[in-house]
Amino acid sequence: MFRSSTILANNILLINKTLVVKDNSMIERKHGIYNGRNKSSAYKDLVWTVATSSNTSLDIKGQTRLTLDTIQENLIELGSDKTRILSAQVYIADMNSKSLMDRVWCEWFGENSQNWPQRACLGVDLEGDVLIEITVTAVR
Repeated sequence: MFRSSTILANNILLINKTLVVKDNSMIERKHGIYNGRNKSSAYKDLVWTVATSSNTSLDIKGQTRLTLDTIQENLIELGSDKTRILSAQVYIADMNSKSLMDRVWCEWFGENSQNWPQRACLGVDLEGDVLIEITVTAVR
């Protein structure tokens, strides 16, 4: 289906005879250390963040701890915390180390199952000596 749209003003569009106001003022973005992307974003009550280890000389357990601690810092910066994570995607460089990562993950989240997010874990090629990358979606 073809959608006809016309820009009427900076944040106002006319799409198929419907007036649409784009308001970016509700989006918060927190810049990280890399150009072209942010470490965290929030819209209304949802927060998204991503992290890798700040020390890639560590093993998978050490990198997992540092990555999770960075996730917590990023969430706090946008008014959330690890107990409010809804969903997580864990990318690890070696699926043979998943059980080691799982131990750190479980220790970090604790025994209260109400604080455990839904999670997927994928084996991927990561850059350099990075062994783990985690993205999460949380609520404020």
